[in-house]
Amino acid sequence: MKKKTVEDIGVGGRMVFLRVDFNVPMDDMGAIGDDTRIRASLPTIRYLADNRARVIICSHLGRPDGKIVEGLRLAPVARRLSELLGKPVEALRDSIGPEVEAATSRLGDGEVALLENIRFHPEEEANDPEFAKALSRLADVYVNDAFGASHRAHASVVGVAKYLPAVSGFLMERELEALGGALENPERPFAAMIGGAKVSGKLAVLENIINRVDALLIGGGMAATFLNSMGHGVGASRIEGDRLDHVRQLTKKARSPGITLLLPDDVVVTEKLEEGSSYRVVPVTEIPDGYLIADIGPNTIEKFSEELKKCKTVIWNGPVGVFEIPGFASGTRTLATVLAALTATTVIGGGSTTEAVVEMGLAGKMSHVSTGGVASLEYLEGKVLPGVAVLQDK
Repeated sequence: MKKKTVEDIGVGGRMVFLRVDFNVPMDDMGAIGDDTRIRASLPTIRYLADNRARVIICSHLGRPDGKIVEGLRLAPVARRLSELLGKPVEALRDSIGPEVEAATSRLGDGEVALLENIRFHPEEEANDPEFAKALSRLADVYVNDAFGASHRAHASVVGVAKYLPAVSGFLMERELEALGGALENPERPFAAMIGGAKVSGKLAVLENIINRVDALLIGGGMAATFLNSMGHGVGASRIEGDRLDHVRQLTKKARSPGITLLLPDDVVVTEKLEEGSSYRVVPVTEIPDGYLIADIGPNTIEKFSEELKKCKTVIWNGPVGVFEIPGFASGTRTLATVLAALTATTVIGGGSTTEAVVEMGLAGKMSHVSTGGVASLEYLEGKVLPGVAVLQDK
């Protein structure tokens, strides 16, 4: 069911409580390392301001554990947002209370204020109803544009929506349409490329997509458990022994008629996952004792590339190697380049995969790059996200 958006309600002259995810990397001097998440919500903020809403923005930053942490204040974020919007953004020193209510009540049509880090209050993560009620008193309407936080049943994510009409922002709308569309109504052939360090973190995703895809490509550290389940030695690579039977069952399903399962044929191995470490390429049948799988090998890169080039829809979640280390980034970088060149719907499923394509400057060449980490993963697992469930249906 599609959710109502800011375009489905009148916002002119109304106080709008806008939950965003401005959890950006910031150094000790308050310099923002990557403003991608701020930019992602600009269309919603601009729409609200241009349509004379009085915008009260709410976000978390880091993990202050319910305490005030000076280095996690949102004033630097307000300054950056002001630069991007080309208009003042008032940084408030708290999220609730008389001073906040007074400051927000002074907002004029089209003006914007940013509440202080919502996680300075322990009641936020506890989804305290009185805290949610206090937040709701600031506004007339609730808008959720924080897909990346919508797997959390927190006060500013779900609690406020119990007291105010609740709709989605444009970023939330794009996330739901891109991820949901790829899963529910993909143009075929449809492939999923799944990587990352641990198979346990991706089993639910694999279970949810296995009967939806035409091709399943497995890489990253999690490939070691798949290879071991087939009887291959994997050196010193981590194996999740308690998942081997589950992986065998998934492999059996993936080899049913109509599904292509691709696992690595060759891998890059090293004794240490460190920059500058020596490495070599070996077949998966000849991984030496004491060595770790660090990336997929050139034959596997070619095999994966050829399969992806056939596809009209691709979901990618999880790097296929330790891309943070240049010597082990070839698989991830090459396949990202292949995806960027496709005439297809390409959905990048958040977390480290998003970091990789952003760092490579390829985000603009993908159909959709998710801002969600765990939220994207849980959505791909088929879970209903609490922050989405509370929004009004169209």
